[in-house]
Amino acid sequence: MTRQSGKAQSGWKHESPPDRAWKGRPGRTRDAIAAEQDRAAGGRHKRSVDLGGGRFARASVELKVLPDTRRIRAYLRWSDGGKSPARYLGQVEHPTRAANLAEGWKMAWEKGLLTEEPPTEGSWASSPAVRAAMRANRSKDTRPELRLRSLLHKQGLRYRVAARPLPELRRTADVLFPKPKVAVFVDGCYWHGCPEHLRESRKNAEFWRSKIEGNQARDAETDRLLREAGWTVVRVWEHEDPDAAAARVISTVRGQSTDQHESEHTVPGVTR
Repeated sequence: MTRQSGKAQSGWKHESPPDRAWKGRPGRTRDAIAAEQDRAAGGRHKRSVDLGGGRFARASVELKVLPDTRRIRAYLRWSDGGKSPARYLGQVEHPTRAANLAEGWKMAWEKGLLTEEPPTEGSWASSPAVRAAMRANRSKDTRPELRLRSLLHKQGLRYRVAARPLPELRRTADVLFPKPKVAVFVDGCYWHGCPEHLRESRKNAEFWRSKIEGNQARDAETDRLLREAGWTVVRVWEHEDPDAAAARVISTVRGQSTDQHESEHTVPGVTR
């Protein structure tokens, strides 16, 4: 077990360890908790327990303080058929929770309790790390989307999130304004082939090039179909300045709303 200089557990004989050394921040979402474990383990692909028979479970490191010992103990936990097995890993003594979680994962690997889950049959991910990164890519509620939505909301705009402009068309807009018929898409630089930031992969280059070109063709088709149905499409790259992107969306929405209002109140044969 690694010993650190400063006040370690050997100095906590008459008091409990500080909360920051083992307690998680209250009110965290499940995604935030999972991200914390991923960081400590060195990636989601390094959190797998082999259950046998080709089955794997995602494990977590849990930190506990026992009142009688005043020591921080690390446990590895996972789910298996409705049960929650746990294995004691050892005592940890770092001053922060992040460091103690990382130490717990290190112990779990040293004890042979973990494995890297292999790619599923037919998967085109070149490694467990690539597969984990692809799984971690969100389809909605990405940081650029959340920032854009926050700015739009502050300006008084109300919208739908992750909604189809046309019910019969399986295309989902990230931000949708149904009444003025404005559909906003926030495109990731890699997956949608940003001309400024796309860096082609060195592995499976032909596959990824085909994948991205397919996404671009689908984007173009989506834009065409929506415009033919009377919608205005706004596309925002994830690298764009959020304030500038929000201003563009606001201008489009309010412009469409004004045009629609004037159209509804125009008397045939009368020019305003």
